[in-house]
This record gives sequence, C-alpha cells and structure tokens, in this order.
Amino acid sequence: MRFIAILVTVILLVVVGYVGWVWFGGSTGGDRIGSVDTEWKLIGPDHKIVVDGFDDPKVSGVACHIARAQTGGIKGAVGVAEDTSDASVACRQVGPIRFLEPIDPEGERVYRETRSILVKKLRVVRYYDAKRNTLVYLAYSEKFIKGSPKNSLSTVPIRDWNGIAAGKANLKR
Repeated sequence: MRFIAILVTVILLVVVGYVGWVWFGGSTGGDRIGSVDTEWKLIGPDHKIVVDGFDDPKVSGVACHIARAQTGGIKGAVGVAEDTSDASVACRQVGPIRFLEPIDPEGERVYRETRSILVKKLRVVRYYDAKRNTLVYLAYSEKFIKGSPKNSLSTVPIRDWNGIAAGKANLKR
C-alpha cells in the first residue's frame, strides 16, 4: 500500500513539473551537444553539467553554446529541483553575418530556460555595441524574488567572412 502511495506521489510530481515547465516557458530549444556527470546519485539521474548549442534567431552566422549545472536525484527527475545559477556562454561567428530582422540595441532575449518549477530562469540577452561594431551576449539567472549576480559574457565582432561582406546592423527604432 505504501509503495502505491509513493508511486502516485511521484507521478503527480512529474505531471505538475511538466505542466509548470510548459506553462512557465520551458526552453527556447537549444540543441543538446553533450553532458558530463559531476555527482553520482543512487536514486534518479546524476548531477551533471550539460552543454547546448543555439543560433541567434535574428542574426545568421552566429552560433552560441551554453553550459550549466543540472540537478539530479529524485527532485531533478520529477522536475522540482532548483538548479544553481552557474552558467557559461560562448558565441562565435560561424559564417557571414546577416541581420534577418531589426535588433534592439538595448538588448533582446535570444535564449531562455526554466531552471526550477516556477521561479528561476536562465536567460541569454544580446546587445549591440555600435561603437565597436560588436554583438554582446550576456548569460544570467533571474528569480521571481531575487536573481543572482553570477553571469557570463561573450562578444562577436561583426566582420567579413571569407571575402563576403558582413551585413550592417539593422536596429529597431
């Protein structure tokens, strides 16, 4: 009888975790590149560092990779664990830079991921530094009540690519 109660509780937590993830934003869909285990857990998945790749949705020719901790164990398995605020982002020019849509020079979100069931999110925001003709990508964590000062920064100078001229920044006004 106790086993059934535990099983029902776990199933409810999984359903609530999934509904919360979908309802409150989830991920913007980075591609999983890989992961490494950092701590073995007897029950549930291990703690790990995961690496995802994503493309800037408004600037072709720029690819980014983000690494962050992912909590395992039972809480991690059912989606109620709060992951740490640690994250690292690296962005590079991988082809001719083209601005597909106007970009906001004051910052635009290019990546988001829910880090806990309701309150914590990982964000990557792109800025444009006109003076240096550079795209600036900032990864940080925000929380409903109190965010974290932990952050990571990556820059991509806008340059020609193999003789193909780089596009001019198309800014929102």
